[in-house]
Amino acid sequence: MNGNQFAVYQLKASRENREIRFLAYRELEKKGIEVRCENYDQAYLGMMQPGDTPAGIRLRLERKLPRNFKGHSIGTGDVIVMNQAGKVTSWYVEKEGFTEIRGFFSSGPSGGGISIETKHLEVEGKAGKWLVYDSILLDGREFFLLEHETYGAAAANIVVDEHGKLVVDQVFHGFDEAVKRQIRESVRLPAARSSPKESPEKIEKKTVKPRRIGNRISVLDRLHLKQAEIAKRGRTSPEAVSSLPSGTQEKR
Repeated sequence: MNGNQFAVYQLKASRENREIRFLAYRELEKKGIEVRCENYDQAYLGMMQPGDTPAGIRLRLERKLPRNFKGHSIGTGDVIVMNQAGKVTSWYVEKEGFTEIRGFFSSGPSGGGISIETKHLEVEGKAGKWLVYDSILLDGREFFLLEHETYGAAAANIVVDEHGKLVVDQVFHGFDEAVKRQIRESVRLPAARSSPKESPEKIEKKTVKPRRIGNRISVLDRLHLKQAEIAKRGRTSPEAVSSLPSGTQEKR
């Protein structure tokens, strides 16, 4: 969030959250449940108005929800986060009034993650100190846009995850679609690399449903069928390789 902005967060529509949706903050405390950003989706991000308060924002949204508001009507259990000239506060929406909460952007009970209120942050592999400039929630994880403390807008930004690990370097246009794509590719790449190769037995058990183009099976699906047949036999003889559909090598 940039300065003089506010955001509305609402609980994710998951099975775990059904029993705590719309509960008062005191009820959550009795259950030992902490209010953390990772359990919420950002429903709206808007500009602050002069003299804005949580009550003023709530009243404005109750009168009319903006067209790009992505959640349900604002109510108990939502969180309003306000960034006023760099001072960030989080407010839990009660049936009547609000409860100010701390550590909403922290990761875990120990607070070991990054808070959007962090003023100076050192990032491994990057010189100097960095300031939290903006944040975004993607696929249930929080990512932070950082600006160099010394060079500011004259230098490229970077994106780190909730643990302060560099995710995307050389960012020039904030959280645009290209940067969002890079974030997703970066956080998913290690899992893709570590995934084990499937054994021939597992490949054999898979049901191959070839797509048809008219009365013909596509070249790609014929190749998949042939690979499954080879895996079933447990060998890749010259005869099997030579029997691949014509045009396969050209497609490669």
